[in-house]
Amino acid sequence: MAKLVHSMIRVLDEARSLDFYRRAFGLEVKDRIGFADFTLIYLRTAEGEFELELTVNHGRTEPYALGDGYGHLAVVVDDLTIEHARMTAEGLNPTPLRELQHEGKTMAKFCFVTDPDGYRIEVLQKFGRFG
Repeated sequence: MAKLVHSMIRVLDEARSLDFYRRAFGLEVKDRIGFADFTLIYLRTAEGEFELELTVNHGRTEPYALGDGYGHLAVVVDDLTIEHARMTAEGLNPTPLRELQHEGKTMAKFCFVTDPDGYRIEVLQKFGRFG
């Protein structure tokens, strides 16, 4: 059976991205593999196994075009209200809190935050399908 292990995104500024993901989600560097033209940096939380792989292409000076195919990454938190307030205090500019209704019931409570390269991350309250 297959097991999801990571998702990869390309980032322009390593330090800026590492700072964002540490402050926003507590992700820390678990591995760093340097090559001649690029570096792979694997981030994860102490609680999880799934990793976010940051690819830094050496010498790149122009921001990446995200295109119209990318949607978002998603993370689940125990208390969305507290995390939203913390991200706001950190200057990470989360969107307002929202609820998604389906057939008259709340399916999800969430907000989004955008990383320094323009990638959107959905921050979900832990409950229901996302529990």
